[in-house]
Amino acid sequence: MDFACASARTRRLHVNDLDLHALEWGEPGQPALCFLHGGAAHAHWFDLVVPAFADRFHVLALDQRGHGESAWASPPAYSTHDFTSDLLALMGVMGWPRMTLVGHSMGGHNSMAFSAWHPERVTALVVVDSRPAIPPERLRGMQARGRRAPRHHPTAEAAVRAFRLLPPDTKAAPEFMAHLGRAGIVERPQGWRYRFDPGAYGERNPHDNWATMARIQAPTLVVRGELSPVLTKEMSDRILREIPRVTVTTVPGAYHHVTVDAPAAFVAALAPFLEQTVGR
Repeated sequence: MDFACASARTRRLHVNDLDLHALEWGEPGQPALCFLHGGAAHAHWFDLVVPAFADRFHVLALDQRGHGESAWASPPAYSTHDFTSDLLALMGVMGWPRMTLVGHSMGGHNSMAFSAWHPERVTALVVVDSRPAIPPERLRGMQARGRRAPRHHPTAEAAVRAFRLLPPDTKAAPEFMAHLGRAGIVERPQGWRYRFDPGAYGERNPHDNWATMARIQAPTLVVRGELSPVLTKEMSDRILREIPRVTVTTVPGAYHHVTVDAPAAFVAALAPFLEQTVGR
């Protein structure tokens, strides 16, 4: 199995006093396309998706603050405003007047907020199995989990074997799961641990996108996994009523992690949308 990261350029972007890591493909001058992963994930979530677009777009898959190889905010600062402020600063560093955003889960949540707050900067928006708002009980559970001590493993192999998605259901190829696990760990004095700041959960402060969704002007594609418990059909139906220029599509047989479960089906949904909206 081939992964897009093998052909990527590594970028270090200094924004808002943090060094953020990203994987880059394509060339300046091509339409800007930015992929944003979900909570506790990293840029490699798109390693089976990017190859379909790397020849036509200037692509970044970003490790958002506190995730992957990007710096942790100290003190912890993980509100939706913090994440979207990074995106605005990133556009300045990259020289992008506008970009297309493709965000999964937390990345989709941040993308919705950014598109509502900065509509003039967004060419198109793709929201991948993301709740517009996090229910209070879900947020309390997330914050409690983030305040627990991180788990360490004696070897890299043990850490990869222990790697699981959240929610756990998936149809991902075992080879891809192992790749995501390897890309997401780092060695520390106490052992091997996941590249994720627990404070990104413990101090999570999400925006309620229902309140601002109608401000989104960009053409929008919402992709939900048929079997996902996260973005329900009821929610996607409400999104259809709220965002002015929106289409909803469902990927059959996919759970929450759509780009991991069904990368080919996701590309088949994304490619014509980008051709219609961006012209590529």
